[in-house]
Amino acid sequence: MPIRPATAADLPEIQAIYAHHVLHGTGSFEEVPPSLEEMTARFERVKSRNWAWFVMTDATGVQGYGYYAAYRERSAYRFSVEDSVYVREDVRGQGVGKQLVMRLIDQATTDGFRQMIAVIGDSENTGSIGVHASLGFRMVGTLRAAGLKFGRWLDVVTMQRALGRGDMDIPA
Repeated sequence: MPIRPATAADLPEIQAIYAHHVLHGTGSFEEVPPSLEEMTARFERVKSRNWAWFVMTDATGVQGYGYYAAYRERSAYRFSVEDSVYVREDVRGQGVGKQLVMRLIDQATTDGFRQMIAVIGDSENTGSIGVHASLGFRMVGTLRAAGLKFGRWLDVVTMQRALGRGDMDIPA
């Protein structure tokens, strides 16, 4: 299945995928789905910073999307990015998320980043934790009961993967 850079034309399907996760899942701690206008603003922010945003598509449309953005805004974090991946409900468990994370790793490495951080909502999100672990991310911490959604406390799992030369040297 092809993975390609996302375009503005993909945003209605992207917004629908994310809205499902917001309303029914704990991978996102948002409780109200962002509007198409808000998703467009988020997309434009990522693209304006030359960060990557990809979609995986087939004949049925967008199966999933993923992007990376700054892990934190302070300049010391300029070589670290955070990945975000969401998959359409009817294709979960079919490798879409893993392929998107792989593509993000490749692009972030090409773009000169040295660390990728996964901030995973809900320690029971074994699918996302497993995908990241299978791609070389290591568990670096769990924030216990950091969020409250659907009437229960949720952990936040943090995983990290070195990109390229990682911390072996200082980038020029």
